[in-house]
Amino acid sequence: MSVMDTVQDYYVVGSYDDTADTFVPEDDDDCRSWRRLDYGHVYASKSFFDPSKNRRVLWGWANEIIGIVGEQADVEVVFEIPALEHADVLEPNWLLDPQSLCGEKGASVPGSVGPFGLLVMASGDMQEHTAVFFRVFRQNDKYKVLMCTDLSRSSTRDGVYKPPYGAFVDMDIEAHSGIISLRTLVDHSVVESFGGGGRTCITARVYPDHVVNGNSHLYVFNNGTGAVKVSSLDAWEMATATVNVLPDGLIAASSVSRAQAY
Repeated sequence: MSVMDTVQDYYVVGSYDDTADTFVPEDDDDCRSWRRLDYGHVYASKSFFDPSKNRRVLWGWANEIIGIVGEQADVEVVFEIPALEHADVLEPNWLLDPQSLCGEKGASVPGSVGPFGLLVMASGDMQEHTAVFFRVFRQNDKYKVLMCTDLSRSSTRDGVYKPPYGAFVDMDIEAHSGIISLRTLVDHSVVESFGGGGRTCITARVYPDHVVNGNSHLYVFNNGTGAVKVSSLDAWEMATATVNVLPDGLIAASSVSRAQAY
């Protein structure tokens, strides 16, 4: 369900009666308590079945501000946290609104375990950058991982929409030996990030001013007091899409090539 009041998509698991053509959700009827495929700037999604790879592909919308250009990159990084026990205590009410929590505890706010993650679309002087990061909190004898995309310093332009985005990652990081992965794809103004192997996805629009006359940079960062190890990092600069055009002018196929950047 796409709710235009919030410009967000929700989904719920339930039972469908083919005869009566009715659907009964397992959870609450209030869609605001339902789950989301993407906790960022995605709405009005549609899907189709791809028989060649036996998969379902979902397309979403992310509206844009006109006249902005950007760059393209694909980054995969694995973080390892040696010690979790000193994580900040999670307040119960924070579970209700992780997006506001990401706004309150942005990338520049130090914590015990985090914030740590990536700075993408960063200018040389760091006046502009978009932070995609994690924080680990302690809740009783368990740990909760918060994933955020912080747009507060993504652009120096006036009037640019720069909200915080965030969600808790559905994983037991202690059972994963303190290891969590992050993959971020930058395609011009779109920054799409997958945390914990895709358990949480956040899509955002960013419009830094520096891309018009300069190059963007990528950094790994840790603003927490606890140590965080980068187990692996692979980054690629994506080339322009190659479009195959038939003699009659019809497009036969398209592909995107990638060249590894060091």
